[in-house]
Amino acid sequence: MVLRSIEQKIEALFEGMFGRAFRANVQPIELARKLTKEMDDHRNVSVSRVYAPNEYSVYLSPEDRAQFESYEQSLVEELQIHLAEHARREGYALLTSPKVLLETDPDLDLGEFGIAVRMTQPERRAPSPGEPSPQAEPGHTMIYRPKAAPEPTQAVTPGELGVEQERVTLRWDGGRRDVDKRRVLIGRSKECDVQLSDSNVSRRHAEVRQEGASYWIVDLDSTNGIEVNGRRLKRAKLEDGDRLVIGETEVVFRRERT
Repeated sequence: MVLRSIEQKIEALFEGMFGRAFRANVQPIELARKLTKEMDDHRNVSVSRVYAPNEYSVYLSPEDRAQFESYEQSLVEELQIHLAEHARREGYALLTSPKVLLETDPDLDLGEFGIAVRMTQPERRAPSPGEPSPQAEPGHTMIYRPKAAPEPTQAVTPGELGVEQERVTLRWDGGRRDVDKRRVLIGRSKECDVQLSDSNVSRRHAEVRQEGASYWIVDLDSTNGIEVNGRRLKRAKLEDGDRLVIGETEVVFRRERT
């Protein structure tokens, strides 16, 4: 993907909403950017692959850790997806899916954070030829400090910040479905989120997937395939107003601000 969708999502969700409220605190978008920098800086070039660390320990001051308390698990998941997407784009090999651990370090000041990386095996086994040996302990911890101490500001509400909500829908003749989860299944089966009464539609025909801040239509090896704006494709990024032909049914993708 040309755009770094996961990074954009984190920036849209957190930097916009909390940027003024916690101006002096560590921002999630800062963590996302520095994590990818650490992945790039600690890649290991082998004979036929480029390996990258798969475990990242992020050390935060007590005040910074406290600000993430209400959505820490969601933040960790987004950062892990962000790292996985970056590794895929760069062609890095990972020993396991990226894992992000948040830790508290009382020696760090507000706005400072540290990142330690390492490569870990999913289970004990001998490394394959050219594969880097796992590190028993994290290596050198890189400490990031804010460039300047900004003036404190008062907390504001999302409404005051002008944060807009978005509604994503699929519409077809006589039907409408909100895209309210990461994967929306389209087909003839009763198990599908969008059930189309069309004999030319496979039981599990296609899927609309949310990947970061973007939405994609993916053909699930259906019999008759899919068309996006008149083009027959296996996978396509969706924009507001795109017209999908599934079997003989036209489905319109809408992405609207509310």
